[in-house]
Amino acid sequence: MLLVIDIGNTETAIGVYRGEELVHTWRVGTMGRRTADEYRLTLRGILDLEQLQGDLTGASLASVVPAATAALRVVLPDLVGGPVTIVETGIKTGIRVAVDNPREVGADRVVNAVAAADRYPLPVIVVDFGTSSNFDVIDTAGNYVGGVIAPGLAVSLEALIDRTAALRRVELVAPPSVIGTNTVTAIQSGLVYGHAGFVDGIVERMRRELEGEVTVVATGGLAGTIAPHCSSVDEVDEHLTLFGLRLVHEMNT
Repeated sequence: MLLVIDIGNTETAIGVYRGEELVHTWRVGTMGRRTADEYRLTLRGILDLEQLQGDLTGASLASVVPAATAALRVVLPDLVGGPVTIVETGIKTGIRVAVDNPREVGADRVVNAVAAADRYPLPVIVVDFGTSSNFDVIDTAGNYVGGVIAPGLAVSLEALIDRTAALRRVELVAPPSVIGTNTVTAIQSGLVYGHAGFVDGIVERMRRELEGEVTVVATGGLAGTIAPHCSSVDEVDEHLTLFGLRLVHEMNT
């Protein structure tokens, strides 16, 4: 069984594959200052709940938090009885990162591109709704050719609250109508429907540059909140990154 871990700035997605089947998933908060011992205890606690500790034969990690990467580089070999793949410069991915500086592209974005190129018709746009909202483009030849990085939904909410005296934090859900009838629903409308409109606008501009039919796939922790209100999204693939981690691991072992 393969342990796959995607560490984002806000949340960490964890999964276990049995062959090609994703049999367990968890989401926990990311703590950049967590030590190797803390990660070891956290992961062991999660795995012991499902009695998986002795069944793991490898691990695959993508991380955008350098301190977490360093800690798990130490921890993972102790947790699994096999090779550990860390997505970083020099790893085999099966795609060409055709941008000005490939080293600048986050591990999660590369892994999403690998997964999308394998699973969906090309060209494809991946919209990853996390701390930031990332748009990543894979062309008809299967090359990663760039994308867009914008503030995510939660970041937008925090900025709004921090910069205003009378507004307050709200639940990140779609209100019943676009026209809010109170402060809470007005904020929710601006966040969710506003972000959905922003997504559709960026995708439309990308489609014009790609000149043809394009598949648009949404993923990430907030995909279920925003994607249903986007006219441009074709598929919602909650575990796209975990799938890509399995593919990258198989390429390198």
